[in-house]
Amino acid sequence: MAGTGLMRWLERIAERMMLKARAEGKLSGLEGEGKPLPQRHEPDSAEAVGYRIMARAGVLPEEIVLKKRIDAARAELASLPEGAARDAALARIADLEMRRAIAIEARRRFMKP
Repeated sequence: MAGTGLMRWLERIAERMMLKARAEGKLSGLEGEGKPLPQRHEPDSAEAVGYRIMARAGVLPEEIVLKKRIDAARAELASLPEGAARDAALARIADLEMRRAIAIEARRRFMKP
């Protein structure tokens, strides 16, 4: 498969660049040196392609839009005193979080083979 050969070639180039940077001392003294890399969620290729297509079209997934709305609502909540307005803000955040969870689950089910 041609793609596999290309990936190996790119991996070899990246490895050489890292070895060169280490030999030149460019990798010493960096923050987190000697510690394991943090765990990251790596999207599968279908998910990554889907996000890339949406990004090119200038469209944000619903779950991302809802996350931004949740963050804004939480920022507003921080400035509210105890009372009815704060309770309403908490209810709005709970509703947005539930809608975001539904959107995430819908995407996962849609992407499932």
